[in-house]
Amino acid sequence: MPAAFTSTTTSRRQFLALLGISAAAVSCGTATAGSGGSGAQIKTLKYQGSVGAVTLPELAADLGYLEDLKLEWVGNTISGPQDIQSAATGQTHFGGAFNGAIVKLASSKAPIKAVISYYGVDEHSYSGYYVLQDSPIRSARDLLGKKVGMNTLGAHSQAVLDIYLSRNGLAKADSSKVESLVVPPVNTDQVLRQKQIDVGVLGGILRDKAVAAGGIRPLFSDFDLLGKFSAGSYIMTERFIKQNPDTARTFVTGVAKAIEWARTTPREEVIARQTEIVKKRGRNEDTSTLQYWRSYGVAETGGRIEDKEFKLWLDWLGERGDIKQGQLKPADLYTNEFNGFGKG
Repeated sequence: MPAAFTSTTTSRRQFLALLGISAAAVSCGTATAGSGGSGAQIKTLKYQGSVGAVTLPELAADLGYLEDLKLEWVGNTISGPQDIQSAATGQTHFGGAFNGAIVKLASSKAPIKAVISYYGVDEHSYSGYYVLQDSPIRSARDLLGKKVGMNTLGAHSQAVLDIYLSRNGLAKADSSKVESLVVPPVNTDQVLRQKQIDVGVLGGILRDKAVAAGGIRPLFSDFDLLGKFSAGSYIMTERFIKQNPDTARTFVTGVAKAIEWARTTPREEVIARQTEIVKKRGRNEDTSTLQYWRSYGVAETGGRIEDKEFKLWLDWLGERGDIKQGQLKPADLYTNEFNGFGKG
């Protein structure tokens, strides 16, 4: 296997180490991103983007919904845990991840708050677990001893895989025989077709492009398992929010407006706007995959967060022993205070 692929044990250890670094950095006050200085609030927000895609903050900025705020792109990420770790340590001002990864980070004493949902699962926006058309894999038990490629470990894709195995009668001892590997999303389809993995997790634009090419079929999806739900949130540090409340409010409300713009605007117009954004930012990106965009998948109006969106993952992580059961409540993890969408 290529060196870029990482085993479950190694990646999980590295991720937990990163969480420890995050908590230590924030608690020691080394994070500088939230410092407004002499009462001035930050107006330029550092963030990480996604290759060939338009994030909701980028869309909000282009639509003018961020008002006097500016975005400063510092690079791209394929990993939610890495993105929120960057925000927690002050390398960026906000980051987004699967809600379970946010629970993990908060459980390590990092003082963060989820402020708005930014992606979710619906009939258009979902992650499918795909195998080759002629693969013998037809059930959960067929996955024993097999390799499943996903964008990162300890996050959305691995959580859904665990739930699928559990609901199909596999005990923890058996589930541990299913090997999860890190594969960059843009390479997952190719790696699956080259038979370097047995199952590839594909979502959104990359999923639809791979399906259109033929030769693969879905084993299951997160929508099949869990229905429609918001799955990930943007976080900010409590320090940043305290020092920059107006900035937080403008950002969150602007992203909420972008969610509803994308939900209510004809799909062709959304794709055209996204294509224009990618072209004019000048990062030498392929825009052809944008034609497959269908939805951001956010369940609640304006991305408002509800308890249920964290409770499922609190329970999952508690059962796995990754966090202490009862250590956190959903209400500890998020706030809708800065979401002004629909408030007149």
